[in-house]
Amino acid sequence: MPDVVVVGGGPGGAAAAIELARAGLDVALFDKASFPRDKCCGDGLTTGALRRLESLGLTPATVPSWQVVDDVWVRSVSGREVCFPLPRGRGVYAAVARRVDLDAALLDVARAAGVKVHDGHGVVGVVGASGTTVEVDGIGPVSADYVVAADGMWSPMRKFLGVDEPGYLGEWHAVRQYFCDVTGPAATQLWVWFEAALLPGYAWSFPLPDGRANVGFGIRRAPGTPTKVMKAQWEQVLALPHVQAALGPSARPEAPHKAWPIPARVGTSALTACEGRVLFVGDAARATDPMTGEGIGQALETGMLAAASILGGEPYEAAVRRGLAVDNRLADFLSRHALAHRKGVRTAVRVAGLTAWTRRNFARWLFEDYPRAVLGTPSRWGEHRLTGPGAYR
Repeated sequence: MPDVVVVGGGPGGAAAAIELARAGLDVALFDKASFPRDKCCGDGLTTGALRRLESLGLTPATVPSWQVVDDVWVRSVSGREVCFPLPRGRGVYAAVARRVDLDAALLDVARAAGVKVHDGHGVVGVVGASGTTVEVDGIGPVSADYVVAADGMWSPMRKFLGVDEPGYLGEWHAVRQYFCDVTGPAATQLWVWFEAALLPGYAWSFPLPDGRANVGFGIRRAPGTPTKVMKAQWEQVLALPHVQAALGPSARPEAPHKAWPIPARVGTSALTACEGRVLFVGDAARATDPMTGEGIGQALETGMLAAASILGGEPYEAAVRRGLAVDNRLADFLSRHALAHRKGVRTAVRVAGLTAWTRRNFARWLFEDYPRAVLGTPSRWGEHRLTGPGAYR
């Protein structure tokens, strides 16, 4: 019998499993998918995500599609384009990596740490009232002292335990498509496009090696909006002249576009069940950033906080509410008020681009190195919270 069962092999589940196994616990991880497997995502890695990946022991060389980003290019709704540089020579502050590569590499780190990884075996039910005995497809019942549920937006564990939210479709909706033969600026540059029809959302192009790019957009979900409307928006975004110019005339899609919901209300959703024996992390905890839609760093953080709690640290729910939830409330406020209208976006981009100092620090703020809610959550950011180095120095 393992000490801890982890349900889900994405970044949140892998992070929790690695931390627990390194502390000497017997950890079994189950995922219905066989890795490597694709995952709908923008593939962007913020400074916070990179620092956590480094602390977990992930080596960039093990991720074939790893692409370091030095600058962030932003286009306002007015057409104004500004380059926001990230620090040079102090480590990595932003990167892009396909999830099919990243998640598989992180699971390899978990295996090396002693985690018993059972991919291709999904959890199909919960046995008994304790919540800590799970029924695993192809294996049977497995009991543990704790369960870390990192099983995504639709979290089967939430449904099994009766703490799901019927009809919940997330706060955001996103579309992603991979392009190859990219010859324009997007081949090497990270672009964020603010379009009036998408506000407070945005469109993006994130560079990948070998002339490839992850192109997509994220929008706030409006209740009742049919999927065909979002599909039409995607076609309109791709037809924009500045998007076509960034990709170049030879760019072509590798496969059809994919869409997915984004859960972003970690401050109000249940984070535990069964008297704290089951802990929800990542998308199962609704932990995505409500301003940028970034979820990898949040999944890693919640996974590591869950592990720390199991190991005798601060109670998991209290740790999340005290830190990440405060940051996300501020991000949600900024999204709803500062970025929801043309004037707000134009003002934000213009002010951020005024000087070399504002351009440099806006990039760090956007990529979660320069904290958003530092006054409310100072402990999350460490001693050098405004001048810290990047990852992988």
